[in-house]
Amino acid sequence: MNDMGRFRQAVVRWAAGGAGAAEAGASAREAASGGGLRTVVLVEGGSDQVAVEALAARHGRDLGEEGVSVVPLGGAMSVGRFVDLCGPQGLDVRLAGLCDAAEERFFRRALERAGIGSGLTADGLESLGFFLCHADLEDELIRSLGADVIQQVVEEQGELRAFRTLQNQPAQRGWTVEQHLHRFMGTHAGRKAQYAQELVASLDLDRTPPPLERLLAHV
Repeated sequence: MNDMGRFRQAVVRWAAGGAGAAEAGASAREAASGGGLRTVVLVEGGSDQVAVEALAARHGRDLGEEGVSVVPLGGAMSVGRFVDLCGPQGLDVRLAGLCDAAEERFFRRALERAGIGSGLTADGLESLGFFLCHADLEDELIRSLGADVIQQVVEEQGELRAFRTLQNQPAQRGWTVEQHLHRFMGTHAGRKAQYAQELVASLDLDRTPPPLERLLAHV
């Protein structure tokens, strides 16, 4: 594991608090200083981290080698703690991020409280390097790739039968295929991250979801 990976693990433990927080904080500082940490990208979950890193790799970039650590928050409501630890009042590292539009308020409040901007709008967040997905990243990828391509990916993963079973459930009838696909990706632990990797691999780079494209250009 490189220094950016060690930093990510340490800062997540540090943010969680508890008995090991002080030790985790020291580990995060050590990894940050020793590895040349340049930017911390805050994303809501592990699947977002996978997608950002996978897309960077498709562009021939190794974010870790560039001093960029993509850190999953474990939920948007935790963003304030990470901004406090990594931002001007903590490690004072350059911040960027990706979030769902519905969770914008948590990011905006955390940044404003840390003194990073004031009266922030969506455009203001983007100027700081924080980009909004309309619903979430899975929705962005579904719209960019299209239902046919994604169903092909599902088949390649050996899960088409399970997907058809979900489609035929009474509660899902009347939904669009896109809604079925979005639901399917969230039905099992680890499936979002699995499909984040596979969908980015199948993506036509000319149709990259705008929030992802802008985030990578920013960092």
